[in-house]
This record gives sequence, C-alpha cells and structure tokens, in this order.
Amino acid sequence: MHPQDDTRPRHYCGLFGIYGHSNAAELTYYGLYALQHRGQESAGITASDGIDLRTHKGMGLVGQVFDKNILRSLPGHLAIGHVRYSTTGSSHIKNAQPLVVDCARGQIAIGHNGNLTNAARLRAELEAQGSIFQTSCDSEIILHLLARPGKDDRAHSLEAVMQHIQGAYSLVIMGENELIGVRDPFGFRPLTLGKLPTRLDEDGVEGTAYVLASETCALDLIHAERIRDLEPGEIIVINKDGVRSINPWKDTQQPHAFCIFEFVYFARPDSDMAGRNVAEVRKELGRQLAREHPVAADIVIPVPDSGNYAAEGFAEQSRIPYANAFVRNHYVGRTFLQPSQLIRDFGVRVKLNLIDEMVRGKRVVVVDDSIVRGTTAQARVTTLREAGAKEVHMRVSCPPHMWPCPYGIDFPTRQELMAANHSLDEIRKYVGADSLGYVSLAGMIGATGIPAGEFCCACYTGQYPSPVGADLDKFIMEQRRRGSRSTVGDLVHPDTQQRLL
Repeated sequence: MHPQDDTRPRHYCGLFGIYGHSNAAELTYYGLYALQHRGQESAGITASDGIDLRTHKGMGLVGQVFDKNILRSLPGHLAIGHVRYSTTGSSHIKNAQPLVVDCARGQIAIGHNGNLTNAARLRAELEAQGSIFQTSCDSEIILHLLARPGKDDRAHSLEAVMQHIQGAYSLVIMGENELIGVRDPFGFRPLTLGKLPTRLDEDGVEGTAYVLASETCALDLIHAERIRDLEPGEIIVINKDGVRSINPWKDTQQPHAFCIFEFVYFARPDSDMAGRNVAEVRKELGRQLAREHPVAADIVIPVPDSGNYAAEGFAEQSRIPYANAFVRNHYVGRTFLQPSQLIRDFGVRVKLNLIDEMVRGKRVVVVDDSIVRGTTAQARVTTLREAGAKEVHMRVSCPPHMWPCPYGIDFPTRQELMAANHSLDEIRKYVGADSLGYVSLAGMIGATGIPAGEFCCACYTGQYPSPVGADLDKFIMEQRRRGSRSTVGDLVHPDTQQRLL
C-alpha cells in the first residue's frame, strides 16, 4: 500500500464574470468568495471601465488577496474573476488568473476552469511560429490563439479556437466592453448565466446586469437570478446590445460528458447543477448506498463536509440514527506547522476530531465521498477503534476510483489509486473496517436523475470521452523546458489494453 498521505481529490477552479454593474469588481469579489471551495491557491479579478483593463491577483484565499482599497482600484461596469487550483502548471503567481494580454485585437482577459489535453502539442506549434509564453499553464494557449489575426468578431474567432483545443474548458473572457462565456463541446465543467437588476438611471429606467458563474451559489450570494446553464459548446456574448448565443455544436451528434464528480464532491451542496440540487443528489446517493450495502448498526456518521448529506440519506433509508461525531476544524489553512513526531497523526486530526462519547461501544457506519489512496480512511477507522467503537463499517458514495482524470481534477496516478491495484477485500483489510461498500456506477448515475449519456465517468471506467495522452501531466510545460518526457503509462484502455495516445 502507498505510504503517502491520502489527500483528497483536488478542486480545480472557479469562474465569475459580470457585465453592466457599476460595482462589478466588488460583486466579483463576493462571487469568488462563494466559489472559494473550487480553488485555494490563488485569486484574481480583472475589471474594465470601457477603456482600460485593470487586474489584481495574488497567492492565497480571496479574503487574503483583496481588500477595500484594492477593489476601489478596479473601477468599471465589467469584471471577471478566478480562483485557482493548478491542474496544468505549478502553483505560482505567474500562473494566477485572469491572464491578460494587450494585442493588436485589443485587450483580452481570460479565466479558465478545466484542462486542455492537447496543450503541449499546441504550445510547441505556437512557439515554432514565434509565440512567446509568460506562464506554464494551458490557459495561455487559448489567449495566443484568440489574439491571432482573423475575424473581427471575437465570438467567431472563439469558434475557430474551439476547433483547435481539446479537453475540458469553461471560460470567462472579457475585452474593454464585452463579456464572453464558453463551455467546451462535451460540457465537462459547469457554467451558469444569471441576471440582477441595477439601479435606476437618470430617466428612471431599471437596468439589468448579467452574470456568469461556475455555480449557482455565487449567484445566490449577490441576489442574482439564475437564467440557465450554458449548453455544451455554447458561446455567450454579453455587451451593450444584450445577450447573444452561438453554438456551432448544437446540431451535431457531439456526446455530452458533464463531470459526475461535481455532484459527489466538488460542488457546494447549495448549488444547482443540470437542474438538480447538489445536496438532494448526495442524499439520494446515501439512500442508494443503504439499499445496495445495508448493515446492522447503531449510528451513522459522516466524514464532513462532503459526506454529510450522503450520510443523512443513508441514515434515513436504513432508519439508523445520524450523528455528527467528527468535528471539522474550518480554520486549517493550506499550510501549517506540521510536527513530525510531536503529535501522532497530526495531519489527520488537525482537520477532524472525534467526539468519543458518541461512538463508544457502538456499531458505527462511516459515510465518505471517496477513498483515493486509503491512508486517511485508515486513520479514521483507527481513531474510531481507539475511541471504543464496537464495529466500524465504511460506506462510500461513489464507485472506486480506477483511473486518473485528464480533464482538470488532480487525481493521483493510476499506480497510486488504491482501487486500481487492490481488491475490495484488500482495501477493507487495509483501512481496518469490518465491512466496506461503494455505491455502484448505475446507482450513482440513477441518484442524479439524469441520463447516463450526459456524464463523464472516466475516473471510474477508463472510458475517456476525448483523446488523452502525455498532456495529462500537470507539469508538462515545465518538463518541456527542461527537456524531460512525461510518461503516459497510466492511460491504458481497460478493454483493449492499448495506450490512449
């Protein structure tokens, strides 16, 4: 078994954009606050007053990067914002977004959620043509392609760009007087359109500001009304003429592949996605877990926070009492002083502590959203045993993770994914549980109430919707500069045993 700590699947990025509001930067700040769970490495805002684009970004959380004075320095009616977890390129200020360029086609800023699977090849081609890159993230490739001479209409230029790039991308893009939202043709990543009323103008007419956000929880915070999700492949253009939609893929047979792990783990429970509330889906996942893997027990407890609603559903379906026996420390930052020997299991216990009295002498069901490497699950079971739990039964609200994700989730390599290398009973023995059950793939999809053909489930099945290869490595850009090669041994199709190149 892998000795390394069982880190959670990493969040990717959060996007926000607003057009037509005099306090655009401030509302973007609040929108990013609501999306903080999607990325904690860096945050940035770019605003426009119709003439100039001004940007501020920094490493850390939204509240650490911005203050009132900084927001006042970002005037204008138009802004985009970004919170980042790096999926391509290192965690460094140069890779923080939005990325901004001033080119012959005007000023352009971009925020990107996702991962381009052909990034290395595209960058090599652009560099061979004389392009100079300032960052090591794949998002800059989109800027270079967009800045090329071509159609005057930026939306139609984006159509041409989308013919070149592959993989997952939701984008917010802005010029001096225009906001654009884009979803890739598969619809891997979410992006929602909303609106909110603005103050009356001098003629007494109430205006409308339009908003783009990764999740509806960001709309809720600023009292914006959700209009709809962008369709896969759709380009939304927002300017003085209103809202215009372009979708070159609308009448094609392009399959959809929304990331199902949004429902399981990434999205905030108060968000709605694809017409379904995330908390309700997670409760149904718990109910389905109880149907598929019933157990006689005295108490059901979640691993907070993403396991909370699944545990509620499990308790409801099985009629076993629910209790919050694990208490989460919400003030643990990205870094902290971690003693090597002073406190045993410090990295685990600093985040979650157990109320021993709730579990002593009881048969306990622990509901978690996933098991990646297994070491954190093992530590939870050990803690419960030490507290006097009579039995410990683990239930997981998604199927076993078998394959890495090339579309913007920083999963470990296939060699590090426990379920890819060990049987269910081997995993159970390693974590020390009396029983272990994962919800089935069909059960997980059924809990969403959405047809199976709408989802990407590649991390469970190995069936990648679009081509993937060496670009899976998040440090591929740095490795190119150093002249090293990225291995692609992880990407082998489970049926043909052929490398997916």
